Amino acid sequence: MLEGQCLCGQVSYSSNADPLATMICHCKNCQRQSGAAYSVNVVVPANTVTTKGELKSFVDQADSGNTVERQFCGTCGSPIFSMPSSNADIAIIKGGTLNDTSSLQPGGEVWCDSAQAWVKPIAEARFPKNPG
Repeated sequence: MLEGQCLCGQVSYSSNADPLATMICHCKNCQRQSGAAYSVNVVVPANTVTTKGELKSFVDQADSGNTVERQFCGTCGSPIFSMPSSNADIAIIKGGTLNDTSSLQPGGEVWCDSAQAWVKPIAEARFPKNPG
């Protein structure tokens, strides 16, 4: 069971699925949303996620032309989910919001062309853009 919440606790979520993937994203939009060099993303089937509290959303456009609905807490601003238009069957949990991050093990990195120059490779699989 994956469980997490925003900084203020107004929004919480759970998923009863094992992650399909855990990836680091270096795209500029993830950098801007997270306020960090990259985002740690945990991919789960969308139909396994339940939420409590009110999420706000912002839709942005990826370099691919697809849109991503970025869902966040309207009170504290914590990013919670990214929902890509290219695959409505998945929900991307922002890894830092998990209550227990001890099992996070990134399997790869995407959009490495946008990575900050000072960030050393973290995962063995690295892609200049998004492979899928």
